[in-house]
Amino acid sequence: MSVENPHKIDVSKLDEIIESYGAKKSNLIAILQKVQEVYRYLPEDAMIYIGTKIEGLSPATVFGVATFYAQFSLEPKGKYEIKVCDGTACHVRGSMPVLNAIRAKLSMPEGQLTSENGLFSLETVSCLGACGLAPVVVINDKVYPQMTSDAITIVLDTLMKEEA
Repeated sequence: MSVENPHKIDVSKLDEIIESYGAKKSNLIAILQKVQEVYRYLPEDAMIYIGTKIEGLSPATVFGVATFYAQFSLEPKGKYEIKVCDGTACHVRGSMPVLNAIRAKLSMPEGQLTSENGLFSLETVSCLGACGLAPVVVINDKVYPQMTSDAITIVLDTLMKEEA
């Protein structure tokens, strides 16, 4: 079965990933994790391709797995994934002004997942498990404790300078 490739997914790269884990149903999650690492999300064409390459799977099954687990994204994510905690402790200690400062700095209205330049993704999460450090922001697994609007602006300015 041939799969069209309108979004220029690198089929040879997908084949390499599938081969490295083994084209078995039991390896689907690991394969999807690696594909997401490469593309920063799971492109629809990649999921269709994987569903046709692994025996016993269908593209619908691959899509079902990808949408079931919160770790997978069907939309492109930025190089910097920003998570703002809005759990009770963080909310009470000012996470919303921090979130609004991030949106303002990155020109990202509510509902927009990724910045226009593709560098930043922004999401709120219910809890990051660091209530004593509230309000907390995590950027690519680095924890920024006791954030303020001014402090997060400085962090973002530093990241933007690294990209310039």
